[in-house]
Amino acid sequence: MTHKLTCHCGAVELRVTLSDGLNTMRRCDCSFCRRRGAIAASAPLDGIEIVKGANHLTLYQWGTGIAKHYFCKTCGIYTHHQRRSNPNEYGVNVGALEGVNPSELGDIPWADGVKHPADR
Repeated sequence: MTHKLTCHCGAVELRVTLSDGLNTMRRCDCSFCRRRGAIAASAPLDGIEIVKGANHLTLYQWGTGIAKHYFCKTCGIYTHHQRRSNPNEYGVNVGALEGVNPSELGDIPWADGVKHPADR
């Protein structure tokens, strides 16, 4: 199933194919994600197509520089990130998927980003 993902201002639009629908949803408690508060679902690297607004996306990296977090530079909405835990997949902002209301999703599992496997 393909989803439409948009930022708040509409400058960025992605076509997203999730790895296993919303079954991969999770939150992360690393220093960055817990401040961002987003729910992410998994998509393969070839599961994201930028339909419009590539020039509106900006990249944020820190620490090891492996994870690549993308945001709309106009409205600031996080759209997706290439994961540090698995650089062969993206995490996608579930709250930016059209037709998905995060308040209706129930309990979302947490990933331990504080004790990241790559830091051991």
